[in-house]
Amino acid sequence: MTAVDLDTLCINTIRFLAADAVQKAKSGHPGMPMGAAPMAYVLWTRFLRHNPADPTWPDRDRFVLSAGHASMLLYALLHLTGYDLPMREIERFRQWGSRTPGHPEFPLTPGVEATTGPLGQGVANAVGMAVAERHLAARVNRPGHAIVDHHTYAICSDGDLLEGVAAEAASLAGHLGLGRLVLLYDDNQVSLAGKAALSFSEDVPRRFEGYGWHTQVVPDGNDLEAIEKAIRGALAEPERPSLISVRTVIGYGAPKKAGTHEAHGEPLGEEELRGAKQALGWPLTPPLHVPDAARARFREALARGARWQAEWQARFDAWAQAHADLAGQWRDGQTGGLTPGWDAALPTFAPDTETATRDASGATLAAVSPRLPALIGGDADLAPSTKTLVKGAGSFLEGSYEGRHLHFGVREHGMGGICNGIAYHGGLIVFCGTFFNFSDYMRPAVRLAALSELPVIYVWTHDSIALGEDGPTHQPV
Repeated sequence: MTAVDLDTLCINTIRFLAADAVQKAKSGHPGMPMGAAPMAYVLWTRFLRHNPADPTWPDRDRFVLSAGHASMLLYALLHLTGYDLPMREIERFRQWGSRTPGHPEFPLTPGVEATTGPLGQGVANAVGMAVAERHLAARVNRPGHAIVDHHTYAICSDGDLLEGVAAEAASLAGHLGLGRLVLLYDDNQVSLAGKAALSFSEDVPRRFEGYGWHTQVVPDGNDLEAIEKAIRGALAEPERPSLISVRTVIGYGAPKKAGTHEAHGEPLGEEELRGAKQALGWPLTPPLHVPDAARARFREALARGARWQAEWQARFDAWAQAHADLAGQWRDGQTGGLTPGWDAALPTFAPDTETATRDASGATLAAVSPRLPALIGGDADLAPSTKTLVKGAGSFLEGSYEGRHLHFGVREHGMGGICNGIAYHGGLIVFCGTFFNFSDYMRPAVRLAALSELPVIYVWTHDSIALGEDGPTHQPV
């Protein structure tokens, strides 16, 4: 078998694992996995540094499927590369109690980095992961000791880019120059209800150029070499995040439904699935077929991952021996431990005092932040009002990633998703603050944090309304 034939076999394995699982469940989204399989295959077999045997290896590359409706794309990749996601879980796709729900959930499924939930949240999560990587690298790496040295990748859809949360996060990512962030856009020109052109006609790469991103376009989503060249181009751009717009065909191979919204949110149907298999030279039976040659290619990830992690562990051990103080901070961050003495200067407030809660919160933050080096966070341009300033820790800015105060700007949607991404990444304690009224903008991110049991601290302040003789008065609290 030639290398090209093996690549094609592997890509079709992804496609039909997804399509067969959706058909068996009688529910799901087969179209995007079938169209995006080539770009996912190139990323996962030629670039992504991960170890399926240890999904929590700290210096792994992060991968976020922001288009969570295409969950079978991710489940297929996790199963094939050797994560603890056996075929019986693929067979139980979208069934109660399985580890393959309709949208990926953290920490339910090994290898799933984020519960992306509503469209756009995954883009913000990926930005948060890139923020965490840059901050940790600036804080703990030392000459000759690069222990934080990874990238964040995400695949998104037009639905993700239509949502405002993605726009807010992408704008901030460009402003911060997060050069280790690569976003692959599945440009299939189809949404669930019809052609994307019904509501979406903007030039996405030009929009991202305006945000300060490096952009590239791959005209043919089946051109593996063009996809590889584009990803290499993104990795060669250290000072800007990268968008790669890949033109794909939703439901690729399906004789009647390819390129239509009918391949988006429902099973292909037995006849159409059979036609797709015939068109792409795939055996009609058995369903969920994985050829031995394809499995062997994907499982190469186990040996590569073990080698990468062993090399990192050697670097880590040398670093820890040379920098014992940083090693202690690292361990606290990775385990969620609080640095001894973090509460030594906590302020106290008598019950009968009239201290505004925002002032009490600010005083507490000022007391603990110097003693908690893992604490990072910020606000939506409201630090003077919400008292959410990490005093003396410096600002997290392009070129000054060691700073611990995050300036989100007036971007509550993006702020919530980015903070979740920082928490998903691990190694840090993250908080954010805004006015109570704006917290409704953050509702999806807050709900997802609760679902995933993420340690994110939200600080909300507001004006209480009291009725006086002359009508409502506002009392700051």
